[in-house]
Amino acid sequence: MKVSGFTFVKNAIKFGYPVVESITSILPVVDEMIVCLGDSEDDTTKLIESIGSDKIKIIHSVWDNSLREGGRVLAAETDKAIAATATDSDWLFYIQADEVVHEKYHPTILAAMQKYKDDKKVEGLLFNYLHFYGSYKYTGDGRAWYSKEIRVIRNNKKISSYKDAQGFRWSDNRKLNVKLIDAYIYHYGWVRNPVTMHRKQQNFRSLYRSIAHEVKDDTAAYDYSQVDTLTLFKGTHPAVMQELLSKEDWNFDRDVNQKKFKNFKHRILYFIWQNFGWRPFEYSNYKKI
Repeated sequence: MKVSGFTFVKNAIKFGYPVVESITSILPVVDEMIVCLGDSEDDTTKLIESIGSDKIKIIHSVWDNSLREGGRVLAAETDKAIAATATDSDWLFYIQADEVVHEKYHPTILAAMQKYKDDKKVEGLLFNYLHFYGSYKYTGDGRAWYSKEIRVIRNNKKISSYKDAQGFRWSDNRKLNVKLIDAYIYHYGWVRNPVTMHRKQQNFRSLYRSIAHEVKDDTAAYDYSQVDTLTLFKGTHPAVMQELLSKEDWNFDRDVNQKKFKNFKHRILYFIWQNFGWRPFEYSNYKKI
């Protein structure tokens, strides 16, 4: 069995993406790792090169600003990385620049890829998600966070990134048939120093607008308090994250019993999720089989 990993990134240092941790977290389960590097304004290229793995294959890209609206540029960059993967790989493992896989899930992931390798009905593997927010000690547990997403796809170039690169679909827009596996993606996209977080969010919003957004204040701090519900994380972080955890240089504390639901409907949906493990009306860009 052969597995290709792939990701894309731009301005990782400027916007605080844990991309080194992201890449190294899946290196043990892939045979090659394609990194599509955008036209960065910082030393992202040197950062990736510093990993020093012969599995990593860097391709360079210039982002198309005409694809800003709706985040389409993110899917375009993902597809460039897919196109560069080896043609003889059985599976393609996607990891975004702020996502990390805990090493304890490596055996589960490899076993699932081996189990379904020859079962063509299975077109991808679905992962559970933990979304860290504000600090490495909290996770978001409200309806604003997606609970699952595809991160391993069969190596078929008719499968491409969908919309703003959160998931995948076939070229005829059909959803992928997937198997849910007992593994989690740790999403750290909302854990940064508040100043870096504000800068990153200003940039990220510009990727969804046809006209680039002007950053008016590059030193403002992001307000982490505007979140509906959080819970304390009681597990362990991936080994590759330990250095970043030690560098948390800001304070964010939240009483997890304090809830700020938008309306009564959100409160009821949260109650159902927490007490029955069911998320009614949740959007899913896949078909579980």
